[in-house]
Amino acid sequence: MEICQNPLVNRFRGYLPVIIDIETAGFNAKKNPLLEIAAIIVEADADGWLHITEKHHCNIIPFKNSELDEAALKFTGIDPHHPFRMSIEEKDALHNLFTPIKAAVKRNQCKRAILVGHNPAFDLSFLNAAIERTQYKRSPFHPFSSFDTATLGGLAYGQTVLAKIAEAAGLEWDNSKAHSAIYDAEQTAKLFCTIINRWKRFTELDNAAI
Repeated sequence: MEICQNPLVNRFRGYLPVIIDIETAGFNAKKNPLLEIAAIIVEADADGWLHITEKHHCNIIPFKNSELDEAALKFTGIDPHHPFRMSIEEKDALHNLFTPIKAAVKRNQCKRAILVGHNPAFDLSFLNAAIERTQYKRSPFHPFSSFDTATLGGLAYGQTVLAKIAEAAGLEWDNSKAHSAIYDAEQTAKLFCTIINRWKRFTELDNAAI
């Protein structure tokens, strides 16, 4: 697929959907640190079908004086202090992800990115807390709007759990890889593209029948 043959400027009211998944050491965005963040960029081909075009991922060093919830660490299986995580500081992680996202926003002639997530209020709250904490300037994301694949999955397939929606959509799901930011983000992105493309197909069939 050649990138940006069909810019998304008119598809989502000027917003570029970017799928984000975040793994953390707890549920408090102010006190518990980000440990992993992944971003998946999706764009349209010449015929308007949505595809994954870029994948970005960072492991993150817990910020100073942050609190680590042992139950959360046990759930994700992440060891924040493992020497092979190749972790970077929070602000550097935001920069590494936001730079290609800003480039994608620009080439799609969009005004901002909009976060796509599965129950995205959690991801957006942690992302906004990191932006505030690091005093990162000019985030590409809309500060409070988002697209929710749980809602879209309920509409399209009658399911709201990510693994069950993926199964209903005919996508693969590996429980042993779940709760990794890059895996969950990529599966969520595949699901988002599948639902948007399914809607496009139904719309075209409806128009053809008129």
